Amino acid sequence: MTSGSDQTEPASRKSRGGPGLRIGRPFGIPVYVTSSWLLVAAVITLLYGGIVQARLALGPVSYLLAFVFAILLYASVLVHELAHSVVARGFGLPVRRIVLHVLGGVSEIGREAPTPGREFWIAFVGPLFSLLVAAGAFGLYLMADPFGVPGELLFQLWVANLLVGVFNLLPGLPLDGGRLLRAGVWKVTGRPFAGTVAAAWGGRVLALGVVALPLVEAWRSGGLNPWGTVWALVLGGFMWMGATEALRTARVRERIPGLRARELARPAVAVVSDTPLAEAQRRAGAAEADAIVVTDRQGTPLSIVHPAAAEAIAEGRREWVPVSDVARALTEHSLVPVGLEGEELLEALAGHPLPEYLVVDGEGAVQGVLRAGDVNAAMAGEARR
Repeated sequence: MTSGSDQTEPASRKSRGGPGLRIGRPFGIPVYVTSSWLLVAAVITLLYGGIVQARLALGPVSYLLAFVFAILLYASVLVHELAHSVVARGFGLPVRRIVLHVLGGVSEIGREAPTPGREFWIAFVGPLFSLLVAAGAFGLYLMADPFGVPGELLFQLWVANLLVGVFNLLPGLPLDGGRLLRAGVWKVTGRPFAGTVAAAWGGRVLALGVVALPLVEAWRSGGLNPWGTVWALVLGGFMWMGATEALRTARVRERIPGLRARELARPAVAVVSDTPLAEAQRRAGAAEADAIVVTDRQGTPLSIVHPAAAEAIAEGRREWVPVSDVARALTEHSLVPVGLEGEELLEALAGHPLPEYLVVDGEGAVQGVLRAGDVNAAMAGEARR
């Protein structure tokens, strides 16, 4: 099973709801279980139930025991994820939620760790707790009857947690070991992006290795294990996609420091609300402005002309349609200080998502119009339209 922390870009607008059933709020962190967990629980119950029946001959109770083990296994994953989340919150990072899914779990952390040292500890504490659970379960197993129900559960529990802890230490994203590698490269180079590139490619190599394992085993044994092959393809695909997404996110984050409200704002002209649309567009063209701000008679901004709504008005009617009819009203969250840049700019926009914002200086004078689409294009490395 995979597990790890998902550190998303600040501008991310993920749903605040959960992708499944919320089962609790330990330490104030919402925990959700997706419906895919039922599939894993069913597979574990069927496969492990047969093993228990062969070892202990408990009849139908063997499958009930297997289902209990599925619950204990995901409880272990939850402990792993809580370790990530609690340490992240201790470092002042927001944690949106924990999601348990078909391949394990993920902690959704709202911001990137500010230093490689904090990145290291957030990543390392998850596998550490898995190994501690494995050690505890192993110690109890040594005191239990290996052919009894408790002994069987403890055996599977310590082995599963050992595998989760060791597997997640492998050096490739999206595994925790990939974040450890990222932290190390970041520390050496001083560039988080360089660390992400190294860890993402490590994850891709690991993904190919996971997919190749059943093929190598089939070549050695002369037969292909269907279950093992399917599971390897699913796990390898998940790892490849996770590494690729981490690389994409890192490329976006690399551009964040260069985002400046002053530079992204489109030049604007101000016109009073009863100005005909045709006249407002003529003034904008003469001033080489891309936006039109609607004001009252005292010059107070009221709204911003919506380009699509303005274009929808036939040219012959624009002499008779006031700009106020094709404008979006400004709200209390529409004003953006001209000096905002980087992370602060993105956090201000993500806190109150709007199609456009009015960029103003310290005295409230209009400096231009900032469109959300222009910010997204800049983050994607695209030229604005």
